[in-house]
Amino acid sequence: MGAVAVELYNLGHQPGFFYMEHSMGLASSAGLGLALCLPGRKIVVLDGDASVLMNLGTLSTMARYSPHNLTHVIFDNESLLSVGGFPSATSTGTNLALVAKGAGVKNTGLYSDIEGFQGAYDEAANRDELSVLVAKVKAVGPTSFAMDIGLLENRFEFARHIKDLRSE
Repeated sequence: MGAVAVELYNLGHQPGFFYMEHSMGLASSAGLGLALCLPGRKIVVLDGDASVLMNLGTLSTMARYSPHNLTHVIFDNESLLSVGGFPSATSTGTNLALVAKGAGVKNTGLYSDIEGFQGAYDEAANRDELSVLVAKVKAVGPTSFAMDIGLLENRFEFARHIKDLRSE
């Protein structure tokens, strides 16, 4: 999604990365589907606070199915950075870790320092249970939202990657 997708892309594209462009709010739903279809693989969703706020119902659905292999990381910059930087509901008190907990997710946490987040992420990566981690971050985005991979190219590359995983 927006800034999160571009930041991930800028770290170095991999065939297993799928950038949910032009579908704000749906990264969590796609990740849930992948986790349920690929129970032997660890699935990590990188999301933004405004995106999660647009599809809060997914947290309840995640809790209902509770895939053991899903970690949902939410970068909370308290804004809609990708579309102008307008404040999100987290800027006025909404705590997405508590929302996830209230939806039924057992392993949740809100982190405002890198050390705390890193420790929680490492635990989640080694845990065989659904986790939702919210990292408070500054509202600083990429200097450009351009990526050298097109939407269709990414779609087909990712689909081939998933097909290969399923045949292993």
